Amino acid sequence: MSAMRTYTLVTGACGGLGGAFVEILAERGEALFLTGRDQGRLSALDAALKEKYPALETAYFACDLTSERERLALFAYADGQGIRFNRLVYVAGVDTQMAFERYDEAKLVFQTRVNLEGAVSLIRGTLARSPLDGTTEILAVGSMSASTPMPYFALYSATKKGLEYFCTGLRTELKGRAKVTCVLPGGIPTREDIKQNIEEHGFWGRISAKSPRAVAERSLAAVRKNKRSAVIGFWNKIIKAATDVAPMSLKLRFIAKRWRNTEKDHF
Repeated sequence: MSAMRTYTLVTGACGGLGGAFVEILAERGEALFLTGRDQGRLSALDAALKEKYPALETAYFACDLTSERERLALFAYADGQGIRFNRLVYVAGVDTQMAFERYDEAKLVFQTRVNLEGAVSLIRGTLARSPLDGTTEILAVGSMSASTPMPYFALYSATKKGLEYFCTGLRTELKGRAKVTCVLPGGIPTREDIKQNIEEHGFWGRISAKSPRAVAERSLAAVRKNKRSAVIGFWNKIIKAATDVAPMSLKLRFIAKRWRNTEKDHF
């Protein structure tokens, strides 16, 4: 492993969208530092990449992004290996969906920390270990759900909006130092429950959805162009434009009607 080589740090690397980012970057021959919660899945992913791309430089470290101790351990491991970072792709997210009064404290803390605190922490750690020549890229995966407050998905939409606002402010701080982009995809058919959720939302769910590969490709293109944010997909751009001008009371009633009967809790 070269002590001078810079790596792309990918969170949620074993998931559907994270895996799409990993595959695209591996095809380009870019060195990868992979993280996720499951050591076994990371090891299997690393082995599969080495088999398919024998010359590819990879490293991995299992990390619970809700834990300050484990986040610090991840960067301590990278430091010990002489690894620097020229890109962060923050994919990890928790999409628990239910009426807020049905949350317990553990679910509340988990979703908030992964969606926002973990992202901010890893961005800080990446910047501390990145080149100072303006080539560093910070790519955060937000959500179309941040376009408006969402009854029955309120915590998720709020944390994604917080992530978007943080990246927008940071981008100005880091002008000339690093590129910072927060992308806003709609539904991404990865897990079976997400595919079912997309179908349950009918026409609007289907036109909003994009494949993991398409989202990853367009996201990497957006940060390369140093865009502040990027809505992924033509119909999502139309939906967001309409959402931006619609009266708040109308938006809230529409969302509440469509989302009140959908509940998702896999964490």
